Formats: sequence, structure tokens, C-alpha cells
Amino acid sequence: MTALPQLISLLHLASPALPIGGFSYSQGLEAAIDCGLVNDAATAERWICDNLAHVQAQCEAPVWLLLHRAWREQDHASVRRWNDWFHATRETSELRLETEQMGWSLAKLIAQMGWGDDTLQGLLRDMSPVCLPTAFSAACAALQIDARDGLAAYAFNWAENQVAAAIKAVPLGQVAGQRILRGLHGVVLEVVDEAVRRANADPPQLSTFSPMLGLLSARHETQYSRLFRS
Repeated sequence: MTALPQLISLLHLASPALPIGGFSYSQGLEAAIDCGLVNDAATAERWICDNLAHVQAQCEAPVWLLLHRAWREQDHASVRRWNDWFHATRETSELRLETEQMGWSLAKLIAQMGWGDDTLQGLLRDMSPVCLPTAFSAACAALQIDARDGLAAYAFNWAENQVAAAIKAVPLGQVAGQRILRGLHGVVLEVVDEAVRRANADPPQLSTFSPMLGLLSARHETQYSRLFRS
């Protein structure tokens, strides 16, 4: 069981109030709405669930765990390697800018809050760019948050941002959004289990195959009317 101080720290990190700009991104959801793939609560839930199960679980989540392990073991070469690897997998300029901006904002916050030692803060400062999974896993390692707990918060925070984007852009009502979030509780747990399996494989089992997301993200870059930056 997570100790109370770590639980409070985790709630702090996963809060939508964390000033890293997550509210301004939809990660392709807005383009899916524009194309008619998402048009109501049911299709929004399916979109978010599919992205969690087939995109997050196969790449970003296991990479997050590998980064957390590297931070905890002070394996700075692996931190840099997985950060650069993840950045290279971002298929469009929007997706790259998103992880760069949010990672930079969180890295800056880590320094301002005094989380972690000088070595951790110095490595975050020296890396350019710093991807969001790198910065979030660093914060969890600095605050002594368990890897599974930290990843669950990371995945749920992603889902929460997606639901907030759907509420604005579909649009959906607040109750519909909460029903979607409640339905994703079990999916988040499955994502964590799958990510642990993939991260612990030798070599790690990572897949970046998500052609629809890449196409929609590229389409969004020239979309005529939009609310979000991705």
C-alpha cells in the first residue's frame, strides 16, 4: 500500500491543476471528431479506451517504467537513451512539440519545487528536449513514488485530459464525461499490468504501430478550425 505522504505527492502530480499545459492538447482526438470518427459519448469512450489499450500500453507506458527504473538506479545513460528513443517515436510535429513543451514545463517545476537531488535536476536541465514521460517519472522517483502507482496516475491523467477535450469538442455533458472516466478505471489497471510485462521482457517489447493516430495528428496540423494544439 502506498504510504500517505507518497499518495498525497502522487495526487499533486496527477492533478489537472499541475501547470504543465495538458489541457491544451487532444492528441488527435479533435481531428477524429472533425472526421466524424468520434461524435458522441460512446465513440469518445471507445477512442480513449483504444488509445489506452493499444497505444499507451504498448509504448509510452512501458517506456515510462523503464525511465522510472533508470532514475531510481541513477542510470543516467539509460535515462538519456529512453528519452531520445521516445522523442524519435513521435510521428508528427504536433506530437513532438506536445511532449517537449509539457516535459520542459514539468522539469522546470521540479527544479522550482526542489524535488530530487542536484544530479536529477541537473540531468533534466541538461537534456534537450525533455519528454513528458521522462520528467514525470523523474518526479515520481524523486518523491519516492512506486513505479506501478506512478504509472497508474500518469495513465489516468492522460485519460482525464482526453475526457476533458471530448467534453469541449464533441461536445459532451459533465456527467457523460464522468461515466467515461469511471469506465476507464479497469482499463488503466490493465495498461499498468501490460506495461510491466513489456518493460520486464528482455529485450523490452515496445510497439509504436498506430497509423490512424499518426494520420489524424498530421491532418490536425492543417485543420481549419480547432481548439487544441494537437
